[in-house]
Amino acid sequence: MGIGDRLKKERERLGYTQTDFAALVGASKKSQIRWEHDESYPDAAALAAFAEAGANVMWIITGQESGSSPPPIAPCARALLDNYEAADEAGKRVIEGAADLAARSARLMKQKAGAA
Repeated sequence: MGIGDRLKKERERLGYTQTDFAALVGASKKSQIRWEHDESYPDAAALAAFAEAGANVMWIITGQESGSSPPPIAPCARALLDNYEAADEAGKRVIEGAADLAARSARLMKQKAGAA
């Protein structure tokens, strides 16, 4: 299995389309296809961006595991984190409050379902 195959497997594991994965590094779908077919390879900056998205870059490059890779972050969760980081302090408090409310609601629903 070559670098292209491993890149494709990591992209799929993380739940990205070719277009969306390439967009993480400002590349085109055509570039992603070339990378996955071992016709060319992403540069170091692209690999660093893939790593930020949760890809195990050491495995992509060498085929060897290097410790444990971070758990994958779904694109919608990445968008939420990006929005949080871009928000001012008041915005961050709103996001935190909404997340807390959603989690409390989910816990209550689970408790009610377990009691029934």
